[in-house]
Amino acid sequence: MKLLVLGGTEFLGRAVVETAVGRGHVVTLFNRGKTNPELFPEVEKLRGDRAVDPIPSGAWDGVIDTSGLLPGVVRGSAEALRDSAERYLFVSSISVYADLSEGPTEDSPRAQLGDMPSDEMLPGYENYGALKALCEDVVTEVYAERALIVRPGLVVGPHDPTGRFTYWPHRIARGGQFVVPGPREEQIQFVDVRDLGAWIVDLLERGDSGAFNATHPGIAWTELVESCLLVTGSDGRPVWIDREWLAEQGVGEWMDLPLWLHDADSLGMMRADVSRAVAAGLTFRPLDDTVRGTLELAETTEDAGLTPARERALLEAWVAR
Repeated sequence: MKLLVLGGTEFLGRAVVETAVGRGHVVTLFNRGKTNPELFPEVEKLRGDRAVDPIPSGAWDGVIDTSGLLPGVVRGSAEALRDSAERYLFVSSISVYADLSEGPTEDSPRAQLGDMPSDEMLPGYENYGALKALCEDVVTEVYAERALIVRPGLVVGPHDPTGRFTYWPHRIARGGQFVVPGPREEQIQFVDVRDLGAWIVDLLERGDSGAFNATHPGIAWTELVESCLLVTGSDGRPVWIDREWLAEQGVGEWMDLPLWLHDADSLGMMRADVSRAVAAGLTFRPLDDTVRGTLELAETTEDAGLTPARERALLEAWVAR
């Protein structure tokens, strides 16, 4: 296949390109050249900002849009490529759904923009899901049955720039007592970037179409902790803390404790129905492999996870309660 990737050098796009090149496909990258420009010296690289520069001309079996966020920009790309690309695969998000109190299926209602802007992302990302929904609509309108919509949950693994999942292997590797939100068997969902990237190429190779939730069916918190302990060889000791108590202490979900959700309106983000994607061939590597790849090839960020001082204070307060 001949593939055009819009983006392709940071995280998910990088995994897609690695898979496509490894399978012998001809890949062209179109991006600004600001992130890891040295990657993939063997592929054609076209520079430009898709928001203002012309989309490259050519004949493509598939376009993979990993960077679309604003519907106006996505429309420009989709319309420019309508007659030169057989399929357009748009990477959306589980956040696209209007109601995340329950696990969504692909047919669940999606978020509406309301009076929020369609040409910019709000500082608090309040319009993120609705913008992605509008982008999906654009791609489906332009490409019809040739459109592919992939809605990942949290994407994790090597080269993850966000620090979210990454927090756990690195924190557990440091050892000592560490805070983990209970209950132990609570299910969390995420997908290894390598599994997702390979499956995206699979979809285009088969000529599939439609929308897919794309994440792991679910892993228990205790499985994640045990995997991190095993892979890191850490002597760390998990302290399982009641979720209600954590919320009472002002611990923020998702970023203070990555992967943790407490708000009842958000719990469905970790309960998405992924049966359609699994039926379409999405597979999952062993958790230990994801943890190992994350530990070796991704770093934590300052805004993800408890600081050591905050964690110590929580542990002391939990013991003294």
